Amino acid sequence: MMVFRSWQALLALVAIVVAGMMPLASGDAGPRLIDLGPVPAVVLLVMLIAAAVAAEPWRTHFSDGFVMAVGAHLGAWQALAVLPQIEGDAGWGYWALVVASWLLAWRLVTILSLARPHGRILSALLKVVVPLIFGAWLLFLWEVIVRGAGVPSVLLPAPSAVWAKILTSPQILWADFRQTFLKAVLAGYAIGCISGFVVAILADRSPFLRRGLLPVGNLVSALPIIGMAPIMVMWFGFDWQSKAAVVVIMTFFPMLVNTVAGLAAADAMQKDLMRTYAADYWQTLFKLRLPAALPFIFNALKINSTLALIAAIVAEFFGTPIVGMGFRISTEVGRLAIDMVWAEIAVAALAGSVFYGIMALIERAVTFWHPSFRT
Repeated sequence: MMVFRSWQALLALVAIVVAGMMPLASGDAGPRLIDLGPVPAVVLLVMLIAAAVAAEPWRTHFSDGFVMAVGAHLGAWQALAVLPQIEGDAGWGYWALVVASWLLAWRLVTILSLARPHGRILSALLKVVVPLIFGAWLLFLWEVIVRGAGVPSVLLPAPSAVWAKILTSPQILWADFRQTFLKAVLAGYAIGCISGFVVAILADRSPFLRRGLLPVGNLVSALPIIGMAPIMVMWFGFDWQSKAAVVVIMTFFPMLVNTVAGLAAADAMQKDLMRTYAADYWQTLFKLRLPAALPFIFNALKINSTLALIAAIVAEFFGTPIVGMGFRISTEVGRLAIDMVWAEIAVAALAGSVFYGIMALIERAVTFWHPSFRT
C-alpha cells in the first residue's frame, strides 16, 4: 500500500494534473498550459518529479530539498510568465499551477526547517535562507492573487506596483525617512531607553520609588498614542520634537519595567556570595545584578525598536510639517494613492526590521554567555 510522506505532495500532484488539463483563463475556451509550447510542458514534468520525490515514502534526504526547490520555483516562474496574458481573468488551470508551486515550496521550507546540518556555516546559512524563501513566497502569492483575480489597486496594489513607486519616488521616501526615523525615532528612542534605565536603577535603590513608581508606570504605559500625540504637539510644536516626545513616553516604561525585573533576577545564592565577599550595593550591581539583567534590558531594547517607529508614525497624523512617514500615509490615503502608502509602509517595515536586527546582533555579542545562545 502506497503511503505518502507528505500531504502537501499528494495535493501538489493533483494540482499539477489540474494545471495541465484546465484552461488558464476563465471559460472553457481559454488556453491550457500544455498548449503554450514545450517549455511549460517541461515545467510541469519537473514539478511532477518534485512532487513524486516529496511523496516518496522510503527515504528522507536533504537533497530532496534541491529537487523541490527547482520544481517550486520553476512553477512560480511559469505562473509569473503567463500572468500578463490572463491578468484579471485567471482560471482553474492557473490557480492550480499557483497552488502546486506553493505546496512544493511549503514542503521545501518544512524540510529545510527540520534539517540539522553538521557545519556551523551551513547551519547559519539555513537560518537566513528559510526566512528569505518564506518571505519571497509571500510576495509571490500576493502578486499573483492580486493581479490574477483583478483586485483593484485602490484596495490592494501588487508588490510590483509598490516597487515601481519606490523606484520613482526615492527623494520623497528619503525625506520622510529622515524626518521620522533619523530625527524623531532615534532621538526619542535614546532618551526614552536611557531615562527608563536610570529610573530603574533609582527605583531598585529606593523601595519607595519601586513601590510607588511601577504601578504608575503600568498605568501610563497603557495610555493610547492617539491621546498623547495631540498633547505633545501642543507642548513641543509641529516639528519632530513632539514626535520624539511621544516616542519617549512609549519607550520609557518598557525599559523601566524590564530593567527592574532583570535586576531582581539574580540568584539568591549569588547575592549571598557577594555579601560574603563584603561587596557593597554598587559592586553587587555592576558585577552581578546588571549582567544578570542584560537579557531583560535587551528585550526592552528590541521591543522599543519597533514600538518607537509605530509611535512616531502615528504621532505624525496629528500635526507635522509637510514631510514624514505618517504625514505621507495620511495624505496619500486621502488621494487614493495606495501604492505610495504601501511604499511608505515597506520603508517603515524595512527600517524597523533592520533596527531590531541591529539590537539582536548587539545582544548576541554582549550576552553570548546566556543559555539561549549556546549551541
